[in-house]
Amino acid sequence: MYLKIHNIPGQGSILAACDAELLGKTLTSPLCDVEIDSSFYGDTIATEEEFLAALGAVCSANLMGKRVCDIAIKAGLLDLESCLMIAGVPHAQIYGV
Repeated sequence: MYLKIHNIPGQGSILAACDAELLGKTLTSPLCDVEIDSSFYGDTIATEEEFLAALGAVCSANLMGKRVCDIAIKAGLLDLESCLMIAGVPHAQIYGV
């Protein structure tokens, strides 16, 4: 997986994380097209442990992909029903992590 932490002055930090195979792709659905770009999701490869540590250090998270969402579900931070499916790929936003 790839991750990047965005620091927003006065608002805290946001973790963006995606499954590795999604980086550089565009997901197309009837509702929207989503470009999974390294400028947002980063180019730093992370382990599951690093991902969980980063989740514990931010105010919110933007997750794209089955593996990253599954890890957040196993950690009790997310329910599968909360994921939005975009072209068959789960996407979730978590606030107040």
